[in-house]
Formats: sequence, C-alpha cells, structure tokens
Amino acid sequence: MSIRFIVKEPDAVLHKTAKEVTTITPNVQKLLNDMADTMYDAEGVGLAAPQVGILKRLIVVDVGDENGLIKLINPEIIAKDGEQFGPEGCLSIPGINGDVRRAEQVTVKGLDPNGKEVTITGTGLLSRCFQHEIDHLNGVLFTDIAEKVYEYTPERP
Repeated sequence: MSIRFIVKEPDAVLHKTAKEVTTITPNVQKLLNDMADTMYDAEGVGLAAPQVGILKRLIVVDVGDENGLIKLINPEIIAKDGEQFGPEGCLSIPGINGDVRRAEQVTVKGLDPNGKEVTITGTGLLSRCFQHEIDHLNGVLFTDIAEKVYEYTPERP
C-alpha cells in the first residue's frame, strides 16, 4: 500500500492537460494501485493522476456501488444524457464545494489495467465522478465550471 501526496490548488499541474498512456507498464499499474490507496486513505470517491502530480490519463473511481473500484487508462466520455445539478468537492481543493451542472448519465470508454477495452455507463454519483475526474485530465477543476462556490461546512454537504 502506497499513499501518494495529493497536489493542492493552486499547483500548476492541476491546470495542465494529461498525456495519453501509450504503453501499459508495471509502473502504470502500480500508479493505479497507489492512486486507489490514496483515494481510499483520503476518503474520496475518485482521483485522477494529475492530483498526485503525474500528467498521465489515468483515473480511479469508487462510489460504493456494485461497480466497486474502477481503474481506467485513457478514459473518454462517448455519450451523455440528461442533467443533474448539485454539490461537488475535490481532494485537491479542501474545504471548498461548488454547485456544478453535469450530465445525469455518461458512457465512458477506456482501458483496464491489463489493456482490455472497457465501456461503463454510470448515472447519478458515478456519472458525476467520471465527469469530474476526466475534467482533471483536461486541466479543468470543478471550481472552473461551478455556478456557485462556497466553503464546505459539515451542515452543508
């Protein structure tokens, strides 16, 4: 188990576009495992490689549903449907939430850690998490697109 340091705003790496992963090496697989350990340790539901200071197109997501832990290489949204609006937070921007408009459902295509192509459709929180993490790969933070940003307090999730 390796916990990585989570990069915080205003670190410039969070505003850069991550590079496509062209070869799945043992180092890429270890990074995905480290990212999952880091996400769980920080009690998050998603983490993108730029959040641990690495500009590679890698995300991990676990929203506590039947999908469990999802590790994706070079994820891309291939379909969107509907709309949801609600609060988001980010491990790289502690203490701040924002109200963000997202698609209610997305279909994401990418590679699993073994290089097999996978397609996953998510709704609700899973959809929001996919969109949030893929935004990180493009240098976009939720605060860039939030309609309202505010301090997080336990009374207001």
